[in-house]
Amino acid sequence: MLFVTNREPQGSIRTRVNRKFKFDLRKNAPSNSIYCCERTGKDSYVELGHVEWLTKLKKSKAEQLLFYIHGFSNLPEPDIFPRAEQLQNHFDKKEKGLIKVVPIIWPCDDDPGIVKDYWDDQKSADMSAFSFARALQFFMKWRDKEPEENPCIKRINVLAHSMGNRVFRETLSAWNKYDLANGVPLLFRNTILMAADIVNESLEEGEEGRLISQSSRNVSVYFASDDLALRASKVSNLKNKVASRRLGHSGPEDMTKTQSNVYAIDCDNFNNKYDKPKGHSYFLSDENKKIGVVFEHLFKSIKEGRVDVDDKLNRRHIL
Repeated sequence: MLFVTNREPQGSIRTRVNRKFKFDLRKNAPSNSIYCCERTGKDSYVELGHVEWLTKLKKSKAEQLLFYIHGFSNLPEPDIFPRAEQLQNHFDKKEKGLIKVVPIIWPCDDDPGIVKDYWDDQKSADMSAFSFARALQFFMKWRDKEPEENPCIKRINVLAHSMGNRVFRETLSAWNKYDLANGVPLLFRNTILMAADIVNESLEEGEEGRLISQSSRNVSVYFASDDLALRASKVSNLKNKVASRRLGHSGPEDMTKTQSNVYAIDCDNFNNKYDKPKGHSYFLSDENKKIGVVFEHLFKSIKEGRVDVDDKLNRRHIL
């Protein structure tokens, strides 16, 4: 499994192609560097360098790519890679060769307790923006150098979960500020904001999250009002004098202020059944460990390039 990270490795922080890569889990500060790697087994990784890494993505048999940005308090092996493997297995069961899942790993703390970790992880999410913005710029330069007769034609999708939405939002903001001419390119086919731990006005005009909808053909916001992890998030933000509803709790505050490519998907009917007791990671399997309705919905969106909603006028859907 290919992945990219800004977690520092053990040993030298300089890129060394084909070296064994080992996460230094004692450090949870984001690195300014990015490391393009391949997971060859549990706790076994090789650093490839961005040119070889991008070439492998291009040559993969998958028609589309899905970059998975994890949430807070997640570590590589106990949390991120197993979940990415589960995602990949679900996609392969639905249609083998359609999707290749690529985790984006940013530094989280592993202290116990949701609220204890939360504020440090939020800072880490913000600081990770600079290194992942560099990754986007590397990709654009690599793409421009590709021969015209053999371009990379794979469609790119993003699934951001929980605080991974903050990483994604801040990455686009930093990329736009430092590398682009006041506007992001239409780079992503489907962007899936799952249980998003950002304010619910984020996608409106004038907000930093507006770049998400500008860079995407479709933006699907999956939310549930009884997501207990986001309730803890709100408690932590109130403690730090930030009062706002989360996008993953209520969906967009006002759909009329979002772009017409934004869709709100209500998951309140089942999220706690799928992920007891928090109701936060409800996008994979149901209570019987079978592919759940959220995954079925997002799979159809990725495959068809259209987001299925019952209320087309208001761009809302209840699962």
